[in-house]
Amino acid sequence: MIPLDNLLAFAIASVVIIVIPGPSVLFVIGRSLSLGRRAGVLSVVGNALGTVPAVVAVAFGVGAIVSSSIIAFTVIKIIGAAYLVWLGIQAIRHRHDHVANTGSGPASAGKLLRQGFIVGVTNPKTIAFFVAVLPQFVAPSAGPAWAQLLLLGLTFQLLALACDSVWALAAGTARTWFARSPRRMSTLSGTGGVMMIGLGGTLALTGAKS
Repeated sequence: MIPLDNLLAFAIASVVIIVIPGPSVLFVIGRSLSLGRRAGVLSVVGNALGTVPAVVAVAFGVGAIVSSSIIAFTVIKIIGAAYLVWLGIQAIRHRHDHVANTGSGPASAGKLLRQGFIVGVTNPKTIAFFVAVLPQFVAPSAGPAWAQLLLLGLTFQLLALACDSVWALAAGTARTWFARSPRRMSTLSGTGGVMMIGLGGTLALTGAKS
């Protein structure tokens, strides 16, 4: 069992990292602006589920191999970036479809969860982050390292789920206000799409090990 001091220190460090807007937050905001609060929250859940394989991989040593391989890291990064760009393009193409939608959009929950999952599972920086940070809080005398890594990783995901949901709800609420004007609603949905395209392009162009 991880010592309570270690767990509390990890929780504090995690919250500090999570609240700083990064790729996951920008993705969630973009989805909420384009499709509403429901889509934003489901995207948060899907994204969190998509990073669970990274936690498992790191706990059992696979993550170290991926994070040290420039080729593997780059391939996964490009796939994830391309998918984000595709989602952004779709949001722009169908921005007028959401003019009358304030959060109960036509997309099924399964589809939204699946899209969020793909974004999460194709983000190689998640593995790199877990490889670099999680071991720092493992206590060698507190039991199997893999069990501690799993607990730390899942703790991080629960905190991220809560914090990112706040971003989703806030962006979705702003979208509801914009929905009073069809023109503003269309512009806002397009803005969400542009954010996702920009995020995909940024991730694709960043250094392989950044």
